[in-house]
Amino acid sequence: MIAKITQGSNFKGVINYVLNREEAEIIEAIGIRYNNKSAAINSFEIQSKLNSIAKPVAHISLNFSSKDREKLTTSKMREIAHDYLGKMGYSNTQVLIVRHSDREHPHIHMILNRIDFDGKRISDQNERIRNVKICKELSLKHSLYIANGKENVKRHRLREPDKIKYEIYDSIKSVVSRCSNWTEFELKLRLSGITVEFKMKSGTLFPQGVRFAKDGYVFNGSKIDRSFSYTKLNAYLTHNRAQKRTTATPTVARQIVRSSTTRTTRRSAILDNINRMFDNRAYGSPSTKKDKDRDDEDEDSPTHYAMRR
Repeated sequence: MIAKITQGSNFKGVINYVLNREEAEIIEAIGIRYNNKSAAINSFEIQSKLNSIAKPVAHISLNFSSKDREKLTTSKMREIAHDYLGKMGYSNTQVLIVRHSDREHPHIHMILNRIDFDGKRISDQNERIRNVKICKELSLKHSLYIANGKENVKRHRLREPDKIKYEIYDSIKSVVSRCSNWTEFELKLRLSGITVEFKMKSGTLFPQGVRFAKDGYVFNGSKIDRSFSYTKLNAYLTHNRAQKRTTATPTVARQIVRSSTTRTTRRSAILDNINRMFDNRAYGSPSTKKDKDRDDEDEDSPTHYAMRR
């Protein structure tokens, strides 16, 4: 289960959006008259005037996996909605809960008044953080399917640069488990048109950051996914190498990355340095906490990267 929260100033707009659908089913209304849209809008607007704020409207959609469709009866969704609202601090205000069936995944829309029955503004402090935590808690409580967030993304609906970002994510996810060093990893990514850039520690050939590029777009590894930072990918490859129990470096890889040009010679030196560090098993993770912290920070810094094409 995931929840999307938006705020606004116009109850009429959000109510029309939620109810102007043939499949819209009102499953609960608290503190409002809902015999028609105008009555519901009027109810919300009257209460919002008890305490004037710029955005009295809260619109929350609860979205569930299609794998949970059979268990998500109307009463079950109502129960989950009440649990969510209580934990988020919306138990003392007007709420309109509407179920939609226009998508392949079950979901409900909740329209709430951010001015409660006592005329007090409902705080949204740390709302995004609390939202994520509560969704996880309720997913466990109600035995809902928990997926990697990126599994739920509809790839065919994406536009660039997000489309490219997810193509890189899928490629890395696919090949990293089959690689035991950066050479193999880079070569497999090249087959998908992806190149790798390393950020070097100042004045050395020791990498401390990584980026991935495709079709003119470049992304820090950690911005594609937190598990794709240089430190974490490097540790993963080192683990694979230990499991494989081999010290052989692919001859083809050596031939591809070596060249007589100055630029390629530098890349070759970087590659040799990386593989030598692998062989010495001195490079699974930063040697100090300071180095580890620097890894995550420096991926965003604009200092030089070494492009490996």
